[in-house]
Amino acid sequence: MPVKECSVMDERLQFVGRPLAGESRAELCRDFGISRKTGYKIFERYRECSVHGLIDRSRRPYRYANRLPFQVENYILNVKREYPSWGARKIRERLARRFSDIKIPAHSTIHAVLDRYGLVERRGRMRRRAQGTALSLGQRPNELWCTDYKGEFLLGNHHYCYPLTVTDHASRYLLTCEALSSTREDFAFTVFERLFKERGLPANIRSDNGLPFASAHALFNLSKLAVWWLRLGIGIERIRPGHPQQNGRHERMHLTLKKETPKPAASNFLQQQAKFDDFIEIFNNQPPHEALGMQCPAEVSQPATRPYQGLPDIDYPFHHKIVVVTNCGRICLGRKKINFSTVFAGQAVSIKEVHDDIWLVSFMDYDLGYFDLETRVLEPLDNPFGPRLSPM
Repeated sequence: MPVKECSVMDERLQFVGRPLAGESRAELCRDFGISRKTGYKIFERYRECSVHGLIDRSRRPYRYANRLPFQVENYILNVKREYPSWGARKIRERLARRFSDIKIPAHSTIHAVLDRYGLVERRGRMRRRAQGTALSLGQRPNELWCTDYKGEFLLGNHHYCYPLTVTDHASRYLLTCEALSSTREDFAFTVFERLFKERGLPANIRSDNGLPFASAHALFNLSKLAVWWLRLGIGIERIRPGHPQQNGRHERMHLTLKKETPKPAASNFLQQQAKFDDFIEIFNNQPPHEALGMQCPAEVSQPATRPYQGLPDIDYPFHHKIVVVTNCGRICLGRKKINFSTVFAGQAVSIKEVHDDIWLVSFMDYDLGYFDLETRVLEPLDNPFGPRLSPM
């Protein structure tokens, strides 16, 4: 025999019927698991409206706060249909002139009315798409280094390993392969600083458009690591998104690295780094390359002639003012604050007035964009960054 279901209405009928048999209302509320306040409310509605008082009531509010009179709402809609390009501010001004004896709604209220009736044109979200730069040939050692992260993989201790690799484009020499626990920018800083101290500075570095080499939302998609490279006089090269063949030599090295080092993966980072070090030794010294005239990468590679000596000072002899970008990425000119970019935080940039209240912002030898003191919005120029083609 099927179990008979009991609806909320049936329970309410039982609840108001049992006191007629002499049961205590307090005991009845405890039996049904409700508070006395709720129980007495049910009894009161039953006494006033009989069975109809037990039916669920609408939860719609009796009144709406700040609801516009329908005449005002219709007037807003009619003005918008007559002048489709008008926004809430202009419509509010028309309302103020038309209805002087009522309280005029705020701009946000008028905009909400227009939006509710589908009369607001929504702009698509602007997305800054990464763009590649010009690419150099890198025909001599240290003219071009290539860097990337080989795809992460799981170690025996269930931690992910992110190998950061750097190669010399001309000699195919594998400069480093570091087992890192993440792609954090400070880890990459440490690796490149050690590499610059050991090998010197290259003319250019080529990478993709991912972190930490680039930042999707920053000015010219720069990152703090890229700005550091610029300070050291290193040109920045970026491949076009979706075109890994532009970094083909480096990707070919990754294929060999993937076959020989992470399968099977080591138990921890130290053991995995030992495997990477063994791979570097073999890759650079044993297999001859046809493209190198059957020489090994170590036989072609040579240290860079430009040593790493820390960050050089920046000199702006022909500009009006030198400003240090704040930690929040702003340029402060008197009481005016211009949003710039957080990746330049702490860096000195030059500003030069080229017209009345129109200023040119430059970083080192690169002109970045213009701003005026009225709008205080930076208008970037075309991307000035790319490979340094002059010999180092």
